[in-house]
Amino acid sequence: MRKLIVAAFTSLDGIIQAPGGPEEDTSGGFRYGGWVVPFADQAFGEAMQTLFSQPFELLLGRRTYDIFAGYWPHQTDSPDPFIADLFNRVPKHVATHHPDTLGWHNSHALLGELADAIRALKQQPGDTLLTQGSGELVRQLLAAGLVDELRLLIHPIILGRGKRLFDDQAQASAFTLADSSSTPSGVLIARYVRDGEVRTGSFA
Repeated sequence: MRKLIVAAFTSLDGIIQAPGGPEEDTSGGFRYGGWVVPFADQAFGEAMQTLFSQPFELLLGRRTYDIFAGYWPHQTDSPDPFIADLFNRVPKHVATHHPDTLGWHNSHALLGELADAIRALKQQPGDTLLTQGSGELVRQLLAAGLVDELRLLIHPIILGRGKRLFDDQAQASAFTLADSSSTPSGVLIARYVRDGEVRTGSFA
């Protein structure tokens, strides 16, 4: 069975909304779009290169897919087209109610009940499944217990309000910190691997 990795930019209080730009997602009156940008130093870039260094297929919600499809195909002539070339080439599995509108190269709709479709996808031969953005999809994956690994870039800010990585529907799960590092700008880069059920105890 192939792994499913959730990769996410998050604030200290778990907000993941609109990390990349002011107009990315202003729903709910969110006004801090682009909060990741001030932290994007060389170490941050190297962390992203590491994330994408192993073979993967993208697993995307429809909103993130539309943002990516409108951006990455036009970045192939940029000074550093590494991510553009990858994203344009790899298979992209998309949670959508409109499969006939997926125009980006190598895009595939997830059909039927979402959790069942992803369980079936994990059973198929292929590379690791990697999410980018796609907050609503990620919360459904967490609720269904389908996440094998979390790659979190935790930023030293509190945003107070906005869409969160975890909600109260997430399935209780234990994770082990497999490795971690930090950037000069204060971003904590943490890789957590699924480790079975939550264990409890008592100090009494």
